[in-house]
Amino acid sequence: MNEKHKSCAPADNQPTSWDSIDWVKAEAAVRKLQARIVKAQKEGRHNKVRALQWTLTHSFYAKALAVKRVTSNGGGDTPGVDMETWEKPEDKSQAVSQLKRRGYQPKPLRRVHIKKKNGKMRPLGIPTLKDRAMQALYLLALEPVSETTADTRSYGFRKKRKCMDAIQQCHNILRKGYSPEWILEGDIKGCFDHISHDWLLANIPMDKAMLKKWLKCGYIFKKKMFPTEEGTPQGGIISPTLANMTLDGLQKVLAEKYKRRTIKGQHYSPMVNLVRYADDFIITCENRETLEKEIKPLVSDFMAERGLTLSEEKTVITNVNDGFDFLGFNIRKYGNEVLTKPTKEAEKRFMENIRKIIKGNKGCKQESLIRMLNARIRGWGNYYRHGATRDSFHRVDHEIFLSLWQWAKRRHSKKGKRWIKDRYWHNIRGNNWTFASKFKKANGKEDQLTLLTLTSACAYIPYKQIKGDVNPFDPEWRLYLNQRVKADMLVSLKGRKSLLYLWEKQKRVCPICGEPIDMHKAWNVMETTRDGKKCNLLVHDECFKLNRKQNVNKK
Repeated sequence: MNEKHKSCAPADNQPTSWDSIDWVKAEAAVRKLQARIVKAQKEGRHNKVRALQWTLTHSFYAKALAVKRVTSNGGGDTPGVDMETWEKPEDKSQAVSQLKRRGYQPKPLRRVHIKKKNGKMRPLGIPTLKDRAMQALYLLALEPVSETTADTRSYGFRKKRKCMDAIQQCHNILRKGYSPEWILEGDIKGCFDHISHDWLLANIPMDKAMLKKWLKCGYIFKKKMFPTEEGTPQGGIISPTLANMTLDGLQKVLAEKYKRRTIKGQHYSPMVNLVRYADDFIITCENRETLEKEIKPLVSDFMAERGLTLSEEKTVITNVNDGFDFLGFNIRKYGNEVLTKPTKEAEKRFMENIRKIIKGNKGCKQESLIRMLNARIRGWGNYYRHGATRDSFHRVDHEIFLSLWQWAKRRHSKKGKRWIKDRYWHNIRGNNWTFASKFKKANGKEDQLTLLTLTSACAYIPYKQIKGDVNPFDPEWRLYLNQRVKADMLVSLKGRKSLLYLWEKQKRVCPICGEPIDMHKAWNVMETTRDGKKCNLLVHDECFKLNRKQNVNKK
């Protein structure tokens, strides 16, 4: 095996065996370079930024991480126009050595269409795996700059930020007695499809030659080649960051024009606030006239410079007492209190998905149905659990019960209601109507699987919003972000500090697969024996099941 170098050196000087790569060292080396880019950007040393970006995009570790990203996520099995995928370690090793700037020419995008929630079709441009890896590589060098220059109230497609941060910010600026009452709900018409290429090439701080190649690569639809004269493709890894950087600056423009000032010895503020998540945003103000006659034209001019236009249909002005929908939440003021609830449309879509699962599995085991439903219920409930969701959760739980009752009656059309109830609903913790199934485990023991309910499994938890000026690539924020991850993980572990200690002791990784254990993947506790002593390990649920299956096969 070739000797590994400690520096983040060019790829030609590094090992090419995929399994021999030290991923911890790779991430540390790239993170160190990204921190230096942030430092140079904050000091205004733009030549230094470009030099560091060049070093990063020519380093072996960055190239390896780029290939790992495009092959390990859900889209790794989706090919581009060349119909090529990288499944074997040898393919990935070869891909790392092929990520070179010299002679690189991206292939056209593969155009597909997906249905939007309003019934219309959204075009997606799918690059080849090599083009995706090149974009991921250059994104590693661009993101430290974009995070340093980003608007503090921009939350979409940014590391360590969530939809709930944007919702919490809306709640904070609207909940006080003197808060603004009028809201401009902004919507950009085809944001990704219409961004000006000239503006991007003039303002995005990255390798212009590479950016131009991606923007002008064209796309293939129904075996015909079409040019791309504007926009950045939805489906490209770097596209969300480009769109964010295009819209950054609007907060500063509004703050400069509508800043707090003194009139006749008294302090006055028009209370203009921007909250943005990707291309969806709201702007608050104390009166409707200012929003309609000043702010909306100002926003339109800002967008026009970038080749964008506001949608006249979806850009509306509403009063907080009437409420407005934002990111799946309905935000409305009731008297002196602002409540954030799931929208009626969100409830309807969720129940449509639940009914689709139930109707599509009329003959499956109760245990299998519960597993499928629990995954959906847990995901939907965790997204909305930080809002005022009691009534909504009760309503949805009742609708799920009615659907399951119809499912059970259809299976046993000749049985009575009492028999059906005793067959599928059991008394658990004092609740006679718990949808549960008893089954035998692989070791022969009997176990019980219970359907989750939103009201019990997803209880309300206050959300702690992230600070606006946090930069995940800046070392000075590392301790703060580490504490947030720890607090989130404690919630995921259901408050069990013993498991949190175990998680920390394992350095936050699964001892079986070596991947990080976080809130996004299900976990389990595995009993094992080490040095003749019994001990527990916190592992991914998938690793737990795989390990248990292997042990059963050995027996």
